[in-house]
Amino acid sequence: MTTPPNPLDQIAAQTLAHYEHHAEEFWQGTRGHDVSQNIAALLEHIEATPPFELLDFGCGPGRDLKTFKELGHRPTGLEGSARLAAMARDYSGCPVLEQNFLELDLPDAHFDGVFANAALFHVPSLALPRVLGQLHATLRPGGVLFSSNPRGDGQEGWNGERYGVFHDWPAWRDYLLAAGFAELTHYYRPAGLPLAQQPWLASVWRKR
Repeated sequence: MTTPPNPLDQIAAQTLAHYEHHAEEFWQGTRGHDVSQNIAALLEHIEATPPFELLDFGCGPGRDLKTFKELGHRPTGLEGSARLAAMARDYSGCPVLEQNFLELDLPDAHFDGVFANAALFHVPSLALPRVLGQLHATLRPGGVLFSSNPRGDGQEGWNGERYGVFHDWPAWRDYLLAAGFAELTHYYRPAGLPLAQQPWLASVWRKR
């Protein structure tokens, strides 16, 4: 992978175009994924009284939105692809904000938790501090952010039609601490495998 000279808006547009063009394929490829460990990691650290106000950041076709709703919470999705956002509304029955990750417009101190599963790695490192700051601001005091990203050694650039940043744990931790979050826990997925076979880095954070 190489980092192209494209401005941030072009990076976002091309990555979103991939999901727009492959929405049905993406849904069929991910609808059966078991992320119950990640959902539990978010919910168990929220200290508010349920039902929780939750933001599913990068909700895709709505798989996890529906799960959160069935658990009795009040989830809102956020998705940049118009086709995926429409699919998420139809599948989950939840409200879905149609917003580019790099052009967020979120309410202040509104959510008890933010669930960013396989989403934040699409944010270029140049824009990541700003995006994390916006997620920090939309959480209520003491609110919780969950993130899961494919891990790496700091590689950044295009992987096919999608842009991604593959953080290692020390670098990711530094970004979150700088954004005002306190570390709660982190782990690698899938569970029960040697580290070399765990490509996903999951972490949980509290708004300070």
